[in-house]
Amino acid sequence: MTHEIKVVVFSFVGLIFFGALLLMMPFAHNGHLSFINAFFTSTSAVCVTGLIVKDTATAFTFFGQLIILLLIQIGGIGYMTAVTFLAVMRGQKLGYRDRLILKESLNYPGMDGLIRFMKVVFTSIFAIEVIGAVILTLRFWENMSFSKALWAGIFHSVSAFNNAGFSIFSNNLMSYQHSLVINLVIPFLIILGGLGYFVLIELYNFKKGRIQRLSTHTKIVLTSTVLLTVLGMILLLSLDSNTVFKSLSWPYKIMAAWFTSVNYRTAGFNTVDLAHLSNPNLFFSTVFMMIGGAPGGTAGGIKVTTIALALIGVWYTLKGDTHAHIFRRSIPGYQINKAYAIIFMASIYIFISTVLLSEFEHLPFLRVLFESCSAFGTVGLSTGNGGVLSYSADFNNFGKLNIIVLMFIGRVGVFAFTAILVGKTVQSRIKYADAKVIL
Repeated sequence: MTHEIKVVVFSFVGLIFFGALLLMMPFAHNGHLSFINAFFTSTSAVCVTGLIVKDTATAFTFFGQLIILLLIQIGGIGYMTAVTFLAVMRGQKLGYRDRLILKESLNYPGMDGLIRFMKVVFTSIFAIEVIGAVILTLRFWENMSFSKALWAGIFHSVSAFNNAGFSIFSNNLMSYQHSLVINLVIPFLIILGGLGYFVLIELYNFKKGRIQRLSTHTKIVLTSTVLLTVLGMILLLSLDSNTVFKSLSWPYKIMAAWFTSVNYRTAGFNTVDLAHLSNPNLFFSTVFMMIGGAPGGTAGGIKVTTIALALIGVWYTLKGDTHAHIFRRSIPGYQINKAYAIIFMASIYIFISTVLLSEFEHLPFLRVLFESCSAFGTVGLSTGNGGVLSYSADFNNFGKLNIIVLMFIGRVGVFAFTAILVGKTVQSRIKYADAKVIL
């Protein structure tokens, strides 16, 4: 494992502990707050998940909510990226190792134009979040004072773009179930954050005519995002139109299904009570949450590109073709093998976590699986407590630590986390004769 991956991973660890200590301060919370709950909240914020064991609206003061918001923002862009950006703004020059760390943090494909790319990323984040905050503030202003609406607009815009799903309303966004503005702005902020910075900037350059062709990565991300969102809507409407969406007319059912399907992918906002989801939808939703969003952004999970490459590899293997390709571009075999490895390891982590939680918490397996996949995908959706607190709120300390680890793995990435466990390996120069194994 490279030094750069270690720096990025442990920067998240340090930020989580620092955030937990800040939340423990008397000015940050109301009433009693145990360290495990502060640690859980900090992890959920830094890992932009959204699972909560304390009501953000009532358990934390304004300063506590501000701390959570800052943790979300820094966790979304990456601590090392934020520190490097500040260093560049102060006129400091970055060494080669600093650039490697920044490259790893941003998931940038190369070294050329890295600093320029980082500056554009920060400019884009600021612009998108400000626009989102303005629109949301105007909408919230209809129901509350301007000062409260402004804070709610800023908080939810940052939370949505960073795919966090934290809300300063006790019932999340269920009160805005019929609001067209909320049901459009929040999902679009989530999608923009979940596409990844590389895709956003490439789309902008393509629109401006600076590039003539979108990369294969961008095409895969966009295609996968559309297909998964539409498929999620179809499953929700076909399996739960008379349960979760029973009280809604069809136009609002479609709007609620759209909102929920987008949030399945990477964020934890909800406009309906997911405790009433049918078992088939609970199962299918775990798949969507496990997939997550695109790399190089604010999303967690195994990423849409990983599942896409795995499916492409399976397809061409079944066809007997050793050369996989898509959009008239070949896919290297090592990338497909890496996709298989990520999916396999992610499945192992989720399986172990779910079995342990089911055994020691004595809770329904499917509900625990939903919570585990939500944590791993840094989604934040939950079937517990009527849409207010997460199912994890009822877990003991062992169960909460279990979910904390899953949130961390989902944010830093399966490959990076597993590399820490495996340690540094040296590639062998010895090539043995090929073995014939019957499959």
